Amino acid sequence: MAAGIHLPGSNETIDLQQQVARLQALLEASRQVHSTIREEAVLGAVLRIVVRELEMAGAAFPGTGLSYGEVPDPAEQAEDGPVLPLYLLQDREGKRMAELVVAPPDGRELTLYESDFIEGLVLQAAVALENARNHERNMQWARVQQDLDAARNIQRSLLPQSLPEISGYSVAFRSVTCYEVGGDYLDIVEQPDGSLLLAVADVAGKGLASAMMSTSFRAAFRAMAITGLPLDELATRMNEHHWREGEEARRRYVTAIFMRLYPDQGKIEVANAGHNPGFLVMPDGTMRQFESAGTPLGLLPGMHYTSEEAEFTPGARLLFYTDGLTEVFRGEEEFGSERLMDEFSKCPNEQADVILDSLWTKIEDFAEGGPQSDDMTALALCRCVRGTETPA
Repeated sequence: MAAGIHLPGSNETIDLQQQVARLQALLEASRQVHSTIREEAVLGAVLRIVVRELEMAGAAFPGTGLSYGEVPDPAEQAEDGPVLPLYLLQDREGKRMAELVVAPPDGRELTLYESDFIEGLVLQAAVALENARNHERNMQWARVQQDLDAARNIQRSLLPQSLPEISGYSVAFRSVTCYEVGGDYLDIVEQPDGSLLLAVADVAGKGLASAMMSTSFRAAFRAMAITGLPLDELATRMNEHHWREGEEARRRYVTAIFMRLYPDQGKIEVANAGHNPGFLVMPDGTMRQFESAGTPLGLLPGMHYTSEEAEFTPGARLLFYTDGLTEVFRGEEEFGSERLMDEFSKCPNEQADVILDSLWTKIEDFAEGGPQSDDMTALALCRCVRGTETPA
């Protein structure tokens, strides 16, 4: 009888069709969760698929506020009641990203097909969720990088955009930050009496916080520079100002060396506030250092600083720098201030920019391609011998 006829392979055919249908459904579900790069949209797609395609009562991602359908509150569930199925979404390293809770209708258990489908969906959802989070991190980093690029351009614009032309003198500077922005500061301010006020400073630390503090330092320095204060009084007031800026400013104390150049008189005045010594090489090769006359600015209140004067005769040259030039390493060996002073003393050229080029080359050769670990800023000033004047 027809009702009793058994067709070999018919059950296998039905099973195969079910498997194909299951794979097609899973592929479509996978397409949906991968169609977005927003984390909330990925999780929302998973919830809709579970409830709509599998006809579950509800589903949720605890801790995210995202749910779909009706999901019993765990606090209201009876202790002896059914435990809701829970599926873990993990990243490629096996770290937990989210948990999916499924509420079957009428509290029944999931069928094998439903459980397999959800497990496959969860694997695809985990990949999509990790991609969405990576995309968001990349977008955030791009925004940060944009801000840092803008900050770098702003900080570069705060350096002297043109150097004063001083008859019989050559002046140049170079400033290279370790990161996008840094805490080194350099300025040249022309004074009403014809003198020039120069400053090289270094805010403690590196990066954005130090860069912000250097901008504040610049504003205070420029405001005081136009008053014509004596150099020692200028340093004293800068110290008090920085101290009063508050606890964070005190942690970001500033080492600084100030100089007033009297071009017509061939004379300089220097005040060093906790900074690296300035180097002065005289025409006969003798060397003089301008050592610190007090603590860094903002470190202690009530400090008083002194200044010292020196002749700046034709053939003399001077170097102010931040410690980024000396704290360059080759293995365990440091470039150091003595090596810097020695290299500077060997520079006979009266062009300040050529001197800085030479020093940077020596430092780079010493480092043997090693990474820059600190901001590097230097200012060179030369007084030319008559008949050898070069443009500033």
